[in-house]
Amino acid sequence: MGRKNNPRGAKKAESFKRELRREIMNLMATQPHEPMNHKQIAGSLSIKDAGMRVLIYELLLEAVSKGEMKQISRGKFKLIKQKNEVIEGKIEITQTGRGFVILEGYEEDIPVRKVDTGGAFWGDMVEIAISRHKGKLTGRVLKVTHRAREQYVGILELSTNHAFVVATDRRIHTDFFIPRKKLNGAMDGDKVVVKMTDWKNPDDSPFGEIIAVLGKPGENDTEMHSIMAEYELPYEFPAEVELAAEQIPTEITKEEIAKRRDMRKTVTFTIDPDNAKDFDDALSLKKLENGNWEVGVHIADVSHYLTPGSILDDEAINRATSVYLVDRVVPMLPEVLSNGLCSLRPNEEKLCFSAVFELDDNANMVGEWFGRTVILSDRRFTYEDAQEMIEGAEGDFKDEILTLDRLSKLLRAERFKEGSLDFSTEEVKFNLDENGKPLGVYTKVMKDANKLIEDFMLLANRRVARFIAKPEQGKAKTFVYRIHDLPNEQKLAELKNFVAHLGYELPTLEPGGNAKRELNKLLARVEGKAEAESVKQLAIRTMAKAEYSTDNIGHFGLSFDYYSHFTSPIRRYPDVMVHRLLALYLDGKPSAAPGEYQKLCKHASMLERKASEAERSSIKYKQVEFLVGRIGEQFEGTITGVTGWGMYVEINENKCEGMVGLKNISHDHFHFDQAELAVVGSRTGERYTLGDQVEIKVVGANLEKKQLDFDLVV
Repeated sequence: MGRKNNPRGAKKAESFKRELRREIMNLMATQPHEPMNHKQIAGSLSIKDAGMRVLIYELLLEAVSKGEMKQISRGKFKLIKQKNEVIEGKIEITQTGRGFVILEGYEEDIPVRKVDTGGAFWGDMVEIAISRHKGKLTGRVLKVTHRAREQYVGILELSTNHAFVVATDRRIHTDFFIPRKKLNGAMDGDKVVVKMTDWKNPDDSPFGEIIAVLGKPGENDTEMHSIMAEYELPYEFPAEVELAAEQIPTEITKEEIAKRRDMRKTVTFTIDPDNAKDFDDALSLKKLENGNWEVGVHIADVSHYLTPGSILDDEAINRATSVYLVDRVVPMLPEVLSNGLCSLRPNEEKLCFSAVFELDDNANMVGEWFGRTVILSDRRFTYEDAQEMIEGAEGDFKDEILTLDRLSKLLRAERFKEGSLDFSTEEVKFNLDENGKPLGVYTKVMKDANKLIEDFMLLANRRVARFIAKPEQGKAKTFVYRIHDLPNEQKLAELKNFVAHLGYELPTLEPGGNAKRELNKLLARVEGKAEAESVKQLAIRTMAKAEYSTDNIGHFGLSFDYYSHFTSPIRRYPDVMVHRLLALYLDGKPSAAPGEYQKLCKHASMLERKASEAERSSIKYKQVEFLVGRIGEQFEGTITGVTGWGMYVEINENKCEGMVGLKNISHDHFHFDQAELAVVGSRTGERYTLGDQVEIKVVGANLEKKQLDFDLVV
């Protein structure tokens, strides 16, 4: 489908110009006293293209206009000696205190000496002064412009005269000094949350106050709460929010039903995990007189209960998403709403926002309708219940389940035919005892019942977005899209190089061209093989992060030009925004102003990333906890990552991942070959790379660091 403009192309061109400008400046900085013309620069950079030489000349003239260079004779340019350049970027600081600042437009990070990091922590936005010496850049932190976090988790160490908190995050390179009157009841050895109050002298520890006592390290609730606090995610609702939720009227009035499409007599059911408590989507099915199928995707009408500007709405915005830790769900909405009023429980009338589709017997779209409804779910299915019917078991609504399964498979086949990538991966789950201790680890695989729900949710999300965008009429209104940018070109090249060593030849992968097709072909070829998961994970790493935006650029991974999140408003605030905007436009109102919605999109994207990191952190903690008592045992594993300091290995039977340090491999000296993503023995030439099967022994399990250490068994 053609577009009037190409934001991706413009963005790529601008990025290329910045990179070329950086190369020119760095080249001339290596010989600052030697004037050069554009042809000499092109030659030094191995550029032969005439158009590129013209671009170099234009960039030189631009540098002159900015006062960065002077033209000393016709076509000859020379750097003007600059005072320290001041620029803003994000700093990362090692445990030793040395820093690196990531700057837009600079290919390499800017190193910062330990004495020059100032009062910055890992992840902070900082203003730095950049100086150039013999072509090399160094930075010095002038000030912190934005803290990555406001609070820090650590262990209190209390003595007679002093109190310090040692941060559990290894990226925090200093302790916090806590005045006695700021202990807030904490005892020696407690895990606590600290707020930094002052840091006048970077050579000393920052001052802090304890704002929450989480409990004793190792206790399940303490550790789960500490993960939430570490990512600044709330794990409790304020009392006033709970009270506001309890005061919401529960009755659905006749007046409200009269405003909606009544679908209470249509066969409707939910399909969810067996431990789910909030059911925010249901499916209905009806055979029409013309032989077609009416499929309803019914989503809890959370926006009916969340009034903009209310205390409940403000709290939902603040949280933006539910967080799924190993042993619990920390919901976006109070339980009265998430598990009660809004949950589509069986045999209860519920208010919904619905997408109703007319599909023919081949799952082709014949018609669609969007609007407010009232439904009555006839039954709650678990995924296992529905899967058993798909595989032949008898039960209520079997015909409906089988019909939806057949239609979903047709929709799925068409989606993959259009280029949608199949990145379905195994999900790690735990069997826990009553105290949260892991008794076993298993993987959950997507089966047909899971995919059935996914296919119809994708259909609803896609069609709602397209309905608002109205591409055929050119009448797009402000909306909240789920977007996914093109993959990283350099990472695609690394993937091509890596799979070549596994015997899979790929052409050069072009992000906006053949990448989707070739990646799908590759994923199909590795399916079922030992290296499949490693190839899949590396392919995922080439991808951009999906996010929310009012500026639609499409969804690369799904191969959709228009996509939104409409189907989970109980657990995602962007879905609430989508419902509100859809309601606004269905009522004939003009387009909403994009500013506030875009601000909320950025906020929701950021909180989504934090929630994902917290979820992974809880999984890692439980994996380490599971292996604490199994030190010395040996397991078969798969290499999932290689670095300059070691190999990451995932144990095949329980999916626990740990590190084999290169320095701990005694039979040879191993070094990292970045080009081949492998570690190679200097003496033997022995080679290990992603996907290789190895035997390991568990030699360390550090709960505080969430770290597993393995030795290679040879």
